[in-house]
Amino acid sequence: MENSLPPRLPFCFNSPRNMKLKLAPIEGAVAAPKGFRTGGVFCDIKRLGTGKGSDKGPKRDLALIVSDVPCAVAGLFTTNQICAAPVKVCVPRTAKGIAQAIVINSGNANACTGRQGMKDALAMVDLTETTLGLPRGYVLVGSTGRIGVTLPMPQVRTGIIDCATQLGSTVEHAHRTTEAIMTSDTKPKQVAVEFKLGGKTVRIGGTCKGAGMIQPGMSPTGARPAALPTGLHATMLGFITTDAAVEARTLQKALTEAVARSFNRITVDGDMSTNDTVLVLANGLAGNDRIKSTKHKDFAAFQTALDHVCLSLAKMIVRDGEGVHRVVTVRVTGARSIAEADAASRAVGNSSLVKTSWHGGDPNWGRIIDALGYSAATVVEDKVDIGYSAPGSKKILWSLRRGQPTKATFAELCQAAAPTEFDLHLRLNLGKGEAVLYAADLTEAYVDYNKGDVTDPTTLGG
Repeated sequence: MENSLPPRLPFCFNSPRNMKLKLAPIEGAVAAPKGFRTGGVFCDIKRLGTGKGSDKGPKRDLALIVSDVPCAVAGLFTTNQICAAPVKVCVPRTAKGIAQAIVINSGNANACTGRQGMKDALAMVDLTETTLGLPRGYVLVGSTGRIGVTLPMPQVRTGIIDCATQLGSTVEHAHRTTEAIMTSDTKPKQVAVEFKLGGKTVRIGGTCKGAGMIQPGMSPTGARPAALPTGLHATMLGFITTDAAVEARTLQKALTEAVARSFNRITVDGDMSTNDTVLVLANGLAGNDRIKSTKHKDFAAFQTALDHVCLSLAKMIVRDGEGVHRVVTVRVTGARSIAEADAASRAVGNSSLVKTSWHGGDPNWGRIIDALGYSAATVVEDKVDIGYSAPGSKKILWSLRRGQPTKATFAELCQAAAPTEFDLHLRLNLGKGEAVLYAADLTEAYVDYNKGDVTDPTTLGG
């Protein structure tokens, strides 16, 4: 399996709070922190065919992530009004603040499956608890795949029992877990870092999946928030482990902030899934002074590391989006509020006309300003600036300034929009509201993949 880790060199990560923290990339993903064992097996959940990404062969489709000791737990869940049975099971369990394992299947979303779906989701956690000898209520569950199909529970039961006998803490065990949660993904998505908290070595590892049906908008309870001040908004599933000692309520605050700046700031196709979930387990085995509040001396460092892990995973999802050729970071500044900046970024990032022009390498600012104009943001034509830059660069080539075309040539603009990744800068010049959205182009490959062929059920996606 392809290794998605960056070069193994220490680096300083700058968080949104401008704190520098020395992070060392390490291998092992969710198996890297102390006291975690993981695994993944093939148990034939995908036997009915669940889209081209499933490969139809013995590809792993059930995973376990297990801590040796009970953990503080935090989670965020889809705010789609139609949510899957695993989400309904996880929300109240996560709210209790303690868990020890997660069981995940791919190939079947267990969504819109009624009473049977809830019965099956509860059976998954009950069997996992029994098999691993864990207290009742200590297991969480995640599912991803086709909506509206009941789980093949004989295969699921076999998979849980089989996987429990194959748990380990090696890089290979982490790879098996990542493979087992993938659906239409073409690349594994995993990351792990090591850093210091109060002189103790702490690790955070993560893995995720997602390539289509991607525009997460998660909250701690799955309820839609009244406002989206920091961006709260295939299914995407994310699982994070850490050996840091963090109190559950503080862990929830840290995860909510990290997700608001990462998973809730991505879009591939503008569709929010019924199953979106991010969970983090913290078992405290690193031995650091327990972080009991956001005022703790080590909280900012922990937050910075968690931000890095979440953002790294979120960007992997966009880069591996179904049919994606170009990834565009939409940077909105000068909006009247953060909410209006968010609305502007999403109108542009989800516009089919804008996305298809990105695919063609066409710097069509007319489509961009049109999308701004119909967004929920206040936009004044003669104040809008539109420009392009390399990722993270301050050197911007402006195509529009104060609502008027600049002297930049079409050839220059085409060159700026040609790379597979670039930044799009949108300045509304009306206030201090800012937002960032990591978006993707719209390609023929995406349409071909998702239209399927009703005469061949194996081509139909989730």
